[in-house]
Amino acid sequence: MAIKDWPAEERPREKLLQRGASALTDAELLAIFLRTGTPGKSAVDLARELLDTFGSLKALLNADQAQFCRGLGLGAAKYAQLQAVLEMARRHFEEILQRGNALSSPDITRAYLSAHLRGYSYEVFACLFLDNQHRVIQLDEMFRGTLDSASVYPREVVKQALHHNAAAVIFAHNHPSGIAEPSQSDKLITDKLKQALGLFDIRVLDHFIVGDGPPYSFAEHGLL
Repeated sequence: MAIKDWPAEERPREKLLQRGASALTDAELLAIFLRTGTPGKSAVDLARELLDTFGSLKALLNADQAQFCRGLGLGAAKYAQLQAVLEMARRHFEEILQRGNALSSPDITRAYLSAHLRGYSYEVFACLFLDNQHRVIQLDEMFRGTLDSASVYPREVVKQALHHNAAAVIFAHNHPSGIAEPSQSDKLITDKLKQALGLFDIRVLDHFIVGDGPPYSFAEHGLL
């Protein structure tokens, strides 16, 4: 059955307009991007098939052009369109959190850090440095690692914080596995960083772990 023949409340575009984008499944969001299906398949059917083929929405979004274009119903034009959408999202959050802007929403901060770190296939540890009014000074990627870990050195983080004359910092790193849960080493390095920065009266506001779902917040889970 074609999507136009579905009940209005079940059609992805109408559902988004009525309930917001967060109410849609990955397949429904992808269907809106695809716009059309293939003979015998609706856009939602095609979207589900693509998600099964790639394994996840993250894998599809992170695919290079050759991998992406091997997907049924996809091609260079769709790849270019997707890259433009992803870049617009990144620039949107960068404008919101550009230098001198105060952090007005934990959700915006979370979305910005997620957009910045989610695409890496290796682990990256970043620091968002803030002044005493929680205005953004700069986001620095401090350390890069393998698929499993990144070596984080408290001395270098303190040095960079002092260089920026930061009063506070938010940590963020990605888990390429997609599982946004802190390991024991994540907890230990967070404690070490907090102690090292505390010697200079620099506050640690949060530490986010970026995976496939919503980023994990140390502060929200009482780990700071």
